[in-house]
Amino acid sequence: MIQLSKPPKNKPGIYNTDLTAGSLKLPESRTVADLLLRNVGPEEWKLAIYSENVLQSKTPETSRRLANLIRRRLQTMEPPLWKLVRDGKGSVAMHAALAAAVKHSQLLGDFLQFVVAEQYRLFSPTLSHRLFVDFLETCRSRDPEMQQWNESTCKRLRSSVFQILAQAGYIDSTRGCRLQTVHIAEHVLSYLKSHQEDYVLRCIQVSP
Repeated sequence: MIQLSKPPKNKPGIYNTDLTAGSLKLPESRTVADLLLRNVGPEEWKLAIYSENVLQSKTPETSRRLANLIRRRLQTMEPPLWKLVRDGKGSVAMHAALAAAVKHSQLLGDFLQFVVAEQYRLFSPTLSHRLFVDFLETCRSRDPEMQQWNESTCKRLRSSVFQILAQAGYIDSTRGCRLQTVHIAEHVLSYLKSHQEDYVLRCIQVSP
């Protein structure tokens, strides 16, 4: 059967560019969650992702990158959360996917807890793109091993982060970027509390 291994813990640095591969991608996340919950073998995984193109990607390479990203995200959590992603309705599934994305990407989590939370405290009406640029500059003080990313990569990271914030409801859209109140789905909060996911809880509970 397919090995549900955790992401490698010896990856240098705490910030990386994995987010450029995609935002929350809820329909695709539901599909991958189903494959994981059914514990499919390697051949069935390849058949689903490449031959059947269950993620409906334009190219096999896109399918590979997206499937691997979502699998790594979900594998930071346990099967009960995968079930919330696969079967949850509305905000339950979206917030479950968000929790996994935050656990997988400290870049996303820290932007929420350090920047988005502060803007809520300041009663800022919107979340400016400039805040993400400034945030990346402060990341190096927390992660001396952080690589130097070119402007194109930084823009793609910002795009993915703001798409995630819009999908999860923190901002109204990626164009307006107006901050909104977010109430995390109770089923997701219950899972995170019972699994002592304190960092994720801190990051996603930033809205007043």
